[in-house]
Amino acid sequence: MPSIETLIAFTLAAIVMNLSPGPSNLYVMARTLEQGVRGGLAAVAGLAAGSLLHVLAAVLGLSAIFTYSPAAYTALKVVGALYLIYLGISALTRKQSAGPVIENAGLDQGRSTGKIFKESVFVELSNPKTALFFIALLPQFVDPDAGAAAPQFLLLGLIVTLSAIPCDLFVTLFTNKASSLIKENPSLQIWQDRVSGSILTGLGAYVLLSDFSASGAELTPAPEYR
Repeated sequence: MPSIETLIAFTLAAIVMNLSPGPSNLYVMARTLEQGVRGGLAAVAGLAAGSLLHVLAAVLGLSAIFTYSPAAYTALKVVGALYLIYLGISALTRKQSAGPVIENAGLDQGRSTGKIFKESVFVELSNPKTALFFIALLPQFVDPDAGAAAPQFLLLGLIVTLSAIPCDLFVTLFTNKASSLIKENPSLQIWQDRVSGSILTGLGAYVLLSDFSASGAELTPAPEYR
């Protein structure tokens, strides 16, 4: 296993990166705005599960395809971006009920927490920068003299995934507080779906248009993988 000093340095780096604004933070914010704190928590859990699957793939060596196959990288990037745009357009085009808003009516109209969880897993899995992030970062902290590489990869990947959870929970609680203030004013409720939809659509466009090598000769993951 890596030394205590290495683990501490890696954990601090992971916390800083997870706190930096990125696609996953924005996704949690959008889900919380649209479905409330339960939706945000489901998104946090789904993103963590998706991140864990990326870790397992990296441990098994499967994530290497994203480094050596530009076509696979591009395909997954496009699929994930289009899916986020689809979610955003769905929120933007959702019909609003007329008249006074009934308390908790949005719970019947919104997605179930189980569906949000599954969507969040897919969103994280379809983010190729996450896989590239693990490939680029984890090997730098693996010590060949400290034992087998696979357990070290697994430990470091778990640190990244687990340190992201409290960061995403903070985003959920902060966003939910702002959402509660909006719900107190019925005339502003229509903007809730618009904000949520705009975030998701913009996020999809960001992923779709973010920098990557046109020739595929060199693929460099963004520093803010989340």
